[in-house]
Amino acid sequence: MELDYNENINEFGDNVVRLYNFDKTEAIKFRALIHETIINKNEKLDLSKIDFIEPRNCNLILGAFKTDEGILSEDNKTFYCVLTLKSYDNMLKLLEPFCKKDTKGYQYLYEVDNPTDFLFSPAGTW
Repeated sequence: MELDYNENINEFGDNVVRLYNFDKTEAIKFRALIHETIINKNEKLDLSKIDFIEPRNCNLILGAFKTDEGILSEDNKTFYCVLTLKSYDNMLKLLEPFCKKDTKGYQYLYEVDNPTDFLFSPAGTW
């Protein structure tokens, strides 16, 4: 599984932080990490410290907050996923199809009006 950041992916100037190049096994591991670390323990999840995730040009830290802000960054290198526990619960549901079978589909992992989206894409496409 690889992690990267892509700027200006469309005519609206949107950006995307993307987890890609993975199979069902890694999707299951990622989903379990969110459930255990964020939902059960209410701790932050630093993706650079996960052995099966290879950061390419950025890092992403996920954590539970009181409001849904989406992905934020001051330097376009370190990103913070600022979502409520309810939104992480929803993210687990969005990840479920990738845990059942290998697929070429993709999913945006939150619905927040924010210029940076969080893309989960086994083939890397959107």
